[in-house]
Amino acid sequence: MDRGQLLKRLDAAWQELKASYADLTEEQLLIPGVVGEWTLKDVLAHVTTWEEEALQYLPLIVAGGTPPRYSTQYGGIDAFNASSAARKRDLSLSQVLSQLEAMHRRLVAAAEAIPEEQIARETRARRRLRLDTYSHYREHAKAVQAWREMQLGSD
Repeated sequence: MDRGQLLKRLDAAWQELKASYADLTEEQLLIPGVVGEWTLKDVLAHVTTWEEEALQYLPLIVAGGTPPRYSTQYGGIDAFNASSAARKRDLSLSQVLSQLEAMHRRLVAAAEAIPEEQIARETRARRRLRLDTYSHYREHAKAVQAWREMQLGSD
């Protein structure tokens, strides 16, 4: 994979995520049950959290370091997700959407700056980027689509 392919993959998954909720009303973005008890607002805040994590740890990984383990630091990824969701729960929908766009711009800029040798093969940096971004976006886009079909009867 080269940088252009990585950025295309990142953008395609991002567009898929955005399209999954683009035509929903503000009220629909606040209906619980999209993922567990989460609203779509919560899901989008969660996506932002993982982009923040990528931005925090990619430089360390590229430099050869190892980020702390979620199991050690938080009691596992589920505990980290729950804690992060609780921390962001009181944000308004407009704050979440604004943070989502701003964080994604920062993430794309960081992806553009990752050294080519970290992209060309399956490195720890490329794996972290994949897990925290484009595969994560697709996972949640599919969840939103399934929720829409079940709750809203949309395709």
